[in-house]
Amino acid sequence: MPSVDHLELPDGGKLPSVGLGMWKIPNEQCATVVHDAIKTGYRHLDCACDYGNEAEVGDGLAAAIADGVVTREDVWVTSKLWNTYHKAEHVRPALEKTLADLKLDYLDLYHVHFPISLAFVPFDRRYPPGWFYDPDAASPAMNPVPVPIRETWAAMEDLVDSGLVRRIGVCNFGTSLLRDLLSDCRIRPTVLQVELHPYLTQRNLVRYAQSEGIVVTAFSPLGAKSYQPLGMAAGNESVLDEETIMTIAGKHSRSPAQIVLRWGVQRNTAVIPKSQQKEHLKENLELFDFELSDEEMAAIDHLDRHRRFNDPAEFGETAFNTFYPIFD
Repeated sequence: MPSVDHLELPDGGKLPSVGLGMWKIPNEQCATVVHDAIKTGYRHLDCACDYGNEAEVGDGLAAAIADGVVTREDVWVTSKLWNTYHKAEHVRPALEKTLADLKLDYLDLYHVHFPISLAFVPFDRRYPPGWFYDPDAASPAMNPVPVPIRETWAAMEDLVDSGLVRRIGVCNFGTSLLRDLLSDCRIRPTVLQVELHPYLTQRNLVRYAQSEGIVVTAFSPLGAKSYQPLGMAAGNESVLDEETIMTIAGKHSRSPAQIVLRWGVQRNTAVIPKSQQKEHLKENLELFDFELSDEEMAAIDHLDRHRRFNDPAEFGETAFNTFYPIFD
């Protein structure tokens, strides 16, 4: 089994540096992919209500446990509170639905998925609810409602008190919003998950979070690859095709993807690439028997274009008829 490093958490927990991102893994393949990933050595699954496949993730994890591959305690499982459940009275029911789908008694980490609050959609009307309030409306759109982050966070803190989640964190928060949350929270966020790759290094945000003892997880660590099929990235925006990356890959006899992922873990961030192929699952774990030089790290840093692929100001307007910026 490949050796997988961990990031130490303030509470003594250990977050595996490489996880499997569940976004866009088809439902019909998901249970098998999860089972294969765990057999390959993955001990970190990154899930979300919005991905629509938590029941299948739960099937794959349950099968791996039943087969004796792992125990529950061996696997770090993260999920995320969706935008329609930000009001205090909806936070615990949303978590309980996630736990039921995943067939778990607790989560290792529960995130606020976006600093976006949308009107509540009952579970029996539509689950996962997605971005539209009413997809059948003449002109469907998002339906934002004003819910303070403090209200949502206090309900998240209650989940920790109840033992249903071990830790809580946030996704897609910038420096100012993170600083504001830290100013009066009772339980500090353990992990910040944001888009990070060589085209979007977010150096200041990463440095600030780490200075506060918050571990950083990079979603979309390979950049445009996940967004090109959705029309959210151009065909010429693949960091894996950069000459810098290919040259470094050749020097280390590694794939371009391994170089980009190694750059991520060498920044002391966790990475959660998605893959459905066994050979790529294995390859994405094989990052800990080589090291990039300071010069190579700097060369990759210099690829930064401040290029964000996952931006609600763009996809909200084009896909959901709603302009909703959250980043400056």
